[in-house]
Amino acid sequence: MKDTLVNTPIDYNLVERKIAESGLKNVGKASIREVRSLINQIEKESNIKFIRMEMGVPGLPANPIGLEAEAKALKAGVGSIYPSIEGLPELKNEISRFVNLFLNLDIDPNGCIPCTGSTNGSFISFLIAARMYKEKDTTLFLDPGFPVHKQQLQVLGLKQTSLDVYDYRGEKLRNKLEEILSSGNISTILYSNPNNPSWICFTEKELRIIGEIAKKYGVIVLEDLAYFNMDFRKNYSTPGKPPYQPTVGKFCDDYILLISSSKIFSYAGQRIGSLAISNHLFNSTSEDLLRFYTSNNFGRAMIYGAAYAVSAGVTHSTQYALYSLFKAVNDGDYQFINDVKVYGERAKIIKKMFLDNGFKLVYDNDDGEPIADGFYFTISYDGFTGDELIGELLYYGISAISLANTGSTRKEGIRACVSFISKEQFPELEKRLKLFNENHK
Repeated sequence: MKDTLVNTPIDYNLVERKIAESGLKNVGKASIREVRSLINQIEKESNIKFIRMEMGVPGLPANPIGLEAEAKALKAGVGSIYPSIEGLPELKNEISRFVNLFLNLDIDPNGCIPCTGSTNGSFISFLIAARMYKEKDTTLFLDPGFPVHKQQLQVLGLKQTSLDVYDYRGEKLRNKLEEILSSGNISTILYSNPNNPSWICFTEKELRIIGEIAKKYGVIVLEDLAYFNMDFRKNYSTPGKPPYQPTVGKFCDDYILLISSSKIFSYAGQRIGSLAISNHLFNSTSEDLLRFYTSNNFGRAMIYGAAYAVSAGVTHSTQYALYSLFKAVNDGDYQFINDVKVYGERAKIIKKMFLDNGFKLVYDNDDGEPIADGFYFTISYDGFTGDELIGELLYYGISAISLANTGSTRKEGIRACVSFISKEQFPELEKRLKLFNENHK
């Protein structure tokens, strides 16, 4: 153990003991939930509050429009009635309207399916899309990305490969995707936009490249829109009027949009999201689907094969909540951007604190344009790998996750999430970062 006089905000020996008790051989390689559990233990014994940057959870209260609609539905008795697997018709219509008004895409309500969170949506999408053609058995992740997506494929026993786009922005992406997809074994491509963990946003040029190459090789694109319209450099918030958030749906036929309600509506606890499946893909067929399902039709296999088997429907009352939220947004009565833009405002301040104290941005631009301020950013500190930096910051009461867990090749980096940091914590965060920098110069 180190001398107890080591100048850190939390007793150095206490942190070392708690790490040892956790059984984690490398804190930087631990899952987000494992890191959270360790921090809870340190906080409890030290009685010192951490600056929590490890969990990508909303830092705002759940939207009252949803809460009121859900309570009304429960009082009306829906709690005793099984929900339909397809989803409430009125919700399906509003999902379709939302996609049209904010992405300028036309997707039939039949292909708009509620799911128990968009993570569930990706799981059931893999069950169908990654099994549609026998010879196409591998998913390509455009990384960095959400670690749970990779875990889902491991659970399903499906193959995966990864491309960190750090060195392949802009036109460079075309040749690399050609190289990978020309092998003929890629079934699906998945990426998030804006990106978790790096907050890079693919440009329209890059989305065109992804769409064109995917279309050329018959690959299904899964576009994760968990942070919908949250590239705050542009105003995408007016329904039915440009500019629209760029999407791969403009450039290919076969795609699935994963739309979360956790961040845009702060409705994470109720576990509901949406799938919007392109008309072409929803109506397509493959005899290879009959290896697993009773129908060769993509849409039927998705709803009555995968979705039914995994959750047998989405909580009835929560569907009424999401219906009311989408309808309010679609009708122009509620602009969710006005609520969530606080994340960008926080990020601008917090990011500067890190940069002023010796840290550097890892993913710092979008094909030459400075990266946006938003839910996440990625940082490094000279002399540390990302795994080492995660462990060292624990002694300073700051938590984050290593980029090594996200498919990134930038092993020096960590992801910081701003959602849980209040204004009242800013002075304490700055104080701890200054001390960290002084101790490591």
